[in-house]
Amino acid sequence: MSINALQVRELRDKTGAGMMDCKKALVEVDGDVEKAITYLREQGISKAAKKEGRTTAEGVIATYIHTGDKLAVMVEVNCETDFVARTDNFKTFAKDLAMHIAASSPICVTREELDQETIEKEREVYRQQAINDGKPEKIVDKIVDGKIDKYYGEVVLMEQPYVKDSDKTVEEFIKGTITTLGENMKVARFTRYRLGE
Repeated sequence: MSINALQVRELRDKTGAGMMDCKKALVEVDGDVEKAITYLREQGISKAAKKEGRTTAEGVIATYIHTGDKLAVMVEVNCETDFVARTDNFKTFAKDLAMHIAASSPICVTREELDQETIEKEREVYRQQAINDGKPEKIVDKIVDGKIDKYYGEVVLMEQPYVKDSDKTVEEFIKGTITTLGENMKVARFTRYRLGE
């Protein structure tokens, strides 16, 4: 089946995927745009991984103000091109991240950004709790490691369960969007404001 430029453009507009990826997807599914969207999504994880090293110098600053005007979030989300940054899909994605940050109160984007002193204090608290609970000394470190991983899942944005789909982490949500839009993306930084804090 011959695929025309109009079909490729329609698929690109709906998914943000690259032109060659769109053309290949349409060829695979005999020109059916809806099936091509599914095909592109199914190809996702490997494509997201390939894009991870690419530079992300474009993007948007998205905001979210919670009902009642007492909580607000600003988040900088970067992508590779201005073309993608201007799409409604990318803007919605960034807004969803801002809403997630408002709801889940992370303190940093990645675990590497956490202050090592804070981690050591948490470690010491968990160690003391395990000892106070009468846990054997040989398993205390494993218990502490498990609690530290849980702590990361609470305070690190990329490791939190995504509020709109708790079966995914925020990182998995971002990787899925990388697949859909066809470009590398990352959260550069965020600020969360609560009235009175």
